[in-house]
Amino acid sequence: MTNDDYKAKIGTLIQETRQSRGLTQTQLAEALSTSQSAINRIEKGGQNISLEMLARISEVLSSELVSLNQSGKINFRITGGKKLSGSIEVKTSKNAAVGLLCAALLNHGTTTLRRVARIEEVNRIIEVLQSIGVKVRWLNDKNDLEITPPARLKLEDMDITAAKRTRTVIMFLGPLLHQYKEFKLPFAGGCNLGTRTVEPHMTGLAPFGLSVEATTDYYEATVKEKPVTKTILLTERGDTVTENVIMAAALYDGVVTIRNASPNYMVQDLCFFLKKLGIKIEGIGTTTLIIHGVRHINQTVEYYPSEDPIEAMSLIAAGIVTDSDITITRAPIEFLEIELAILSGMGLEYEVTAEYAARNGATRLVDIHLKQSKLQAPKDKLHSMPFPGVNMDNLPFLGLIATVAHGRTLVHDWSYENRAIYFTELSKLNANIELVDPHRVYITGPTKWKPADVIAPPALRPSVVVLLAMLATPGVSTLRDVYSINRGYEDFANRLNSLGASVETVREI
Repeated sequence: MTNDDYKAKIGTLIQETRQSRGLTQTQLAEALSTSQSAINRIEKGGQNISLEMLARISEVLSSELVSLNQSGKINFRITGGKKLSGSIEVKTSKNAAVGLLCAALLNHGTTTLRRVARIEEVNRIIEVLQSIGVKVRWLNDKNDLEITPPARLKLEDMDITAAKRTRTVIMFLGPLLHQYKEFKLPFAGGCNLGTRTVEPHMTGLAPFGLSVEATTDYYEATVKEKPVTKTILLTERGDTVTENVIMAAALYDGVVTIRNASPNYMVQDLCFFLKKLGIKIEGIGTTTLIIHGVRHINQTVEYYPSEDPIEAMSLIAAGIVTDSDITITRAPIEFLEIELAILSGMGLEYEVTAEYAARNGATRLVDIHLKQSKLQAPKDKLHSMPFPGVNMDNLPFLGLIATVAHGRTLVHDWSYENRAIYFTELSKLNANIELVDPHRVYITGPTKWKPADVIAPPALRPSVVVLLAMLATPGVSTLRDVYSINRGYEDFANRLNSLGASVETVREI
């Protein structure tokens, strides 16, 4: 990286921090006894800046702008033990967004996705799409995203580095298999939650004529299209598996029945989007889908992804562990009802508004007002189930809530072979965690939190769980290397700060 690159990065960092503090360039200049034009040059990367000046700017902005140790990391410094208050709106779904970006490959026309979550996972998929010739651009500050595929994708030019940082690339199989006879995809990456087999994807797509050979670094796909002569039974009711098969069925010129399909939120979003593209789908929200596909799609279409139930659950957990009175708006109630029923049984007091429609016209939303409550451990163990049970991504937040409930709770995270182990990270903050095996932990509360310096787990939900626990912890804690959180949550620190939290971003260069 050149000296000019560093100046530009530091200038952007100063500008973003100044704006988040609500200061103008003139106000910052006055506090530093310098000129507005000097601040303008610094923020544009056009002026050298001494360590002394950097320290003075950090002091004025109440932010340690640069930490000179490991390269490229982003840390959170949390001053916890504060009550939260006010209202916060749920952002649109990360998992819906990445599936819809893949589904845009089905459409040879222009797809516009409205209010897309601007997160690292989305950025990685955009990088992959752009590398293979897809025109992708952000339209405005409302996070509207426009996607236009070329007549033929340049799959040989795929950005392998970006592709390997996300598991979503596996969902290219469904859209591509009817369009290309041979292609290869890099092995999927993403969270470190143990081995997750891709065999259910291969089994679900085989009826369309797809065969895949796994080499050292790639899935090498070969397609010999054939009629789908019988119902496709998914061996695993997985979300991405279901989406992959749905997308394959969308470009199949005939009728395909899928059984044991996931009816989860991101699958429903995909179905609502495909209906706008002219695909007839019966059974949305159930485990049996009947899809009337078409050979070719070329339409100009816009779609609003629905709100994210996992983010909503994160915000519910934030309010509960900090013993706060907050309101969470635009929460997709269909995908939170079981979790709220469990919390009600534990003693949570809350109010829910009447339902109203999301911008996609189909998802049911409510506003949830949390009240300060004394919680007891649940009578039964906490565990996830395929929808409509407790969402597997919401289970970590229920486990976190168990740390502030009176009594002993068993949490059984059967779906991932390693994720339950990450609950032990909470013991660094003085939580009482007993690891039974890689899938089960006992959590005894309420916790008398103590601050700590913790490296974020290499997985999204466990990292957020540690962050939210730090909000409840009196004193100053540090959560290091929060890339996992930025993969799945947009501007999460500042949004928590809007409720009265104190989460400071410290960037290392």
